[in-house]
Amino acid sequence: MPFNKFCSDPTVAEPADQPLKLQLKWLFFLRVVVLTLLLGTSILLQAQGHELLIPPLGYITTFIAGVYLFTICSALLLNNRRFRCFHLFAYVQIFTDAILVSTLILYTGGSQSLFTILYFFPIICASILLLRQGGLATAAFCTLFYGTILVTEHLGYYPLLFQEVWQSPLTSPVVVMHFFAVTGMSFFLVAVLSALLAERLQKTEAALSAAALNYDRLALLYKQIVDDITSGIITVDPSGAIASFNRAAEEITGFDADEMLNRAIDQQFPEFAAAEKKSNRPVTNLVRRDGTSIPVGFSRARLNLPAEQGHYRLYTFQDLSRIKMLEEQMRQAEKMAVIGEMAAGVAHEFRNPLAAISGSAQVLTQELEIDSANRGLMNIIIRECDRLEKSISDFLLFSKPSVPEKKWLSLPGLVNDTFNLLRRAPNWNDGCRLSMEVPPQLDCWADPGQLQQVLFNLINNSCLAMGKAGGEVTVTAEELDAEEGGGQTVLKVADNGPGIPETLAAKIFEPFFTTREKGTGLGLAIVRQIIDSHGGSIKVEKDRAQGALFIVTLPLP
Repeated sequence: MPFNKFCSDPTVAEPADQPLKLQLKWLFFLRVVVLTLLLGTSILLQAQGHELLIPPLGYITTFIAGVYLFTICSALLLNNRRFRCFHLFAYVQIFTDAILVSTLILYTGGSQSLFTILYFFPIICASILLLRQGGLATAAFCTLFYGTILVTEHLGYYPLLFQEVWQSPLTSPVVVMHFFAVTGMSFFLVAVLSALLAERLQKTEAALSAAALNYDRLALLYKQIVDDITSGIITVDPSGAIASFNRAAEEITGFDADEMLNRAIDQQFPEFAAAEKKSNRPVTNLVRRDGTSIPVGFSRARLNLPAEQGHYRLYTFQDLSRIKMLEEQMRQAEKMAVIGEMAAGVAHEFRNPLAAISGSAQVLTQELEIDSANRGLMNIIIRECDRLEKSISDFLLFSKPSVPEKKWLSLPGLVNDTFNLLRRAPNWNDGCRLSMEVPPQLDCWADPGQLQQVLFNLINNSCLAMGKAGGEVTVTAEELDAEEGGGQTVLKVADNGPGIPETLAAKIFEPFFTTREKGTGLGLAIVRQIIDSHGGSIKVEKDRAQGALFIVTLPLP
């Protein structure tokens, strides 16, 4: 047999026969325990006057000490990390046990020894550790040793310690053969049965390990699927307590899974039970941990688990906030489509007559001699015609937006030009102070005309919001790295006016929504439309000075 069959590869960190190493440690433990108990019991019985044929106490002590010493040395060698010859080491240990048992039997009565049954210890251990081949080899080895003891006893070669007291019954060769055959057959029978049980146990352990591994894989796959799915999943046990709470459920509700387990579903989320009675596909408003209410659609199913009393429930739900927002955007888009269809007709039906009325009023004012009261009425006609003209222009601009022609532009220069245009406006409020905090070398990727219109509307709205008392409008800008990669320009317009109430913040970008008496409600809608066409975003927040803060984000190429 090649030597490498007995030894593992020393380059492998965890050898395949690592379980054999653990079994050998159990062998050491059982060897010490069994030997100590049997010899200790025999010595105790002999001390109480029972007729037992065992050596003096000193010999027994020396024998036990030798066994302990051999076991300790073997354990030290086994724990050496460089030692990998576990199979060869197992054969040496088992054969050594057979020699120790044979020595013990020889000096405790031979064929009449009470310790003959100890031969089964190395045979059974060999069958478990080395399976059928090791068990049969050990049985043959023990049979050979026991036969040698019987032949020695039959020939009259007794140990010197017992020459005077030993009366051997093995006077006939037939008796010797009887002892040898019965004992040898029992050795091999035990070896075969032990090997069969050990092999079956090994197959069972392998099948159990494979089943456990498959179960762990399925459990991991199930957990991964449940955690990664975008829908919230809650399972409820028959008592109504939450049994599981996946990651999506945590994100939707704002609650952690650890704090939700074992809580009553009806108490924690009563919205489910209330909405379930009203519809087959219920939708309800779920209150999150932070107190906000979000629309969710959910469904409930019954889980019929085997060998379970009662039934489990499964709740799956999704956050509909995004869907509701998209629905609102669709409605807005439909509205804008209708507005776009009306734009040409509005321009044709109203713009030309307004121009005629305004022009006629101006001619009449210049050529006719009219009193001051009538002149005031003419001025009102001209002013209102101009206002309607501006409203129609804004309306047409909003309904038919132009595609931005992006290019690199100097942002500080664009802001300065916008300031100059605002200051030259006839209705400019001198109490509104303009301030710029933009790096001198900062460039932006946008359509210059459209971006100037965005700045014009935002700054003008801020000045109008501060009223006649005026205030300060500050324009800041910086370039940042975007989360999805690339860069972006962040433009901020802040004022120290009254600010925008939270109830109105979501409506100010809607078309025709205005809080001013003479406003058209299209300025901020045009601003958002321009920013959207640039692929950017705009939002409004409350500034630290209690005013409004508009934040415009434009992507860089």
